[in-house]
Amino acid sequence: MTTRKSRARRLAACLAFALACTAKSGAGRGGRGGPHEFAGQRAFGYLEQQMQFGPRIPGTPAHERTGDWILERLRATADTVVVQSITHVTRQGQTLHLRNFLARFRPAAPDHILLLAHWDTRPHADQSPNLGQQRLPVPGANDGASGVAVLLGVADALKAKPPAMGVDLLFVDGEDYGDFATDSNDVLIGSRYFAAHQPPGYPPLFAVLFDMVADKDQQFYYEANSEAFAPEVVDRVWHVAADLGYGRVFIPGVKHNLTDITRTGIRRTTRSIKSQLRRSRLWAMWRWPSCANNCGLRISDCGLATRPSISIPQSAFRIPQSAIVILQSFGAPRVKRIPFPAGEPLACGHG
Repeated sequence: MTTRKSRARRLAACLAFALACTAKSGAGRGGRGGPHEFAGQRAFGYLEQQMQFGPRIPGTPAHERTGDWILERLRATADTVVVQSITHVTRQGQTLHLRNFLARFRPAAPDHILLLAHWDTRPHADQSPNLGQQRLPVPGANDGASGVAVLLGVADALKAKPPAMGVDLLFVDGEDYGDFATDSNDVLIGSRYFAAHQPPGYPPLFAVLFDMVADKDQQFYYEANSEAFAPEVVDRVWHVAADLGYGRVFIPGVKHNLTDITRTGIRRTTRSIKSQLRRSRLWAMWRWPSCANNCGLRISDCGLATRPSISIPQSAFRIPQSAIVILQSFGAPRVKRIPFPAGEPLACGHG
């Protein structure tokens, strides 16, 4: 079993490599030189802390405590933190109090990019093949906590060495509350709100969503909507991945066509893609109760997910190479802002 120390070194190598891009992009503009430092053990601790709060279901004490903790972390690192408070009434008449957090680094910079993740978790493991488990909450170590851990680690590194361009980190709430198949009102709540209430200076150069990005054996493919609506961003990211030696991880081929945060009004103004795991046994279990810990489970350990609760083996989690590549791509040629006509669906990309 891989030790915590060696796993942390992998985390550090991944995101230190990624964050070096900000120095690269700033070198030609008199920007700050030298690579960023990323604390791998601290990043994994962020995932563990979220799991200690429990499932982050809107309307629960665990959800409230997690939001307060994320906000505290961001206020300690970002230049500016914007809190979007949202009151949402579900189709069942339940009132949800939600919060989006936008952490801004160099908000006055003429160019900026947006990285985002959702921090809530799904109320029920509705995709479990075991009917007795389908009403259990999803702990969300991968579906929620992994993306948050990536962004908090990036925030720490950008605090230590400010970026050469503007970087916004968006933590959206209320993604997974409703049913994606039948109820568009109660899903993607925070992302739809942000799309309708974007800050001054938007759109960014591009946006990337980090969702379910933790896996022991990562493979990132094109997502069909991203390839159709933001091909220059997809091309940029996958070429940078190949240049960095991640060609076996970032595979140039379409494999997914998905609906999530990135299928909101954000596409109308921003080239947006999504980074997510390949479709696999682990993928298929993203709403199973035991594999709600799925970033900490080896795929072979998931089996049929018959156990309602499995602790997180630390050896299997790793902050994804996607963060390396996305951030390294800051130094690639500039992506032109191309506003989308109203009504077009939003590009999302799955790695």
